[in-house]
Amino acid sequence: MALTKNEKRLRIKSRIRKVVSGTEARPRLAVYRSNKEIYAQVVDDVTGKTLAAASSRDKDVASAKGTKSEKAALVGKAVAERAIKAGINTISFDRGGYQYHGRVKSLAEGAREGGLKF
Repeated sequence: MALTKNEKRLRIKSRIRKVVSGTEARPRLAVYRSNKEIYAQVVDDVTGKTLAAASSRDKDVASAKGTKSEKAALVGKAVAERAIKAGINTISFDRGGYQYHGRVKSLAEGAREGGLKF
């Protein structure tokens, strides 16, 4: 029986997570994309803490006009700003099993514009 789209994504995600792990020196930028919204967290996997987070549901991003890709870029800039405020400059990017394309790509480019290095 064929896998559903979400089951396939979760398999890809587990393969990625075997390799990508966040430490205190280089935390992981985790992305979750739903049909309407996009969420990003900077996570230290050693302690299990979220160090910075942003989403398209935040007031400043939700009130902005534009496409979902443009809002994803704003989320990337917002999470970069909050991470830099927390003292984080370099991260490892976890695309969460999604293709590096569209909204995920624009979030990553927005984070790079915001000053994060990956």
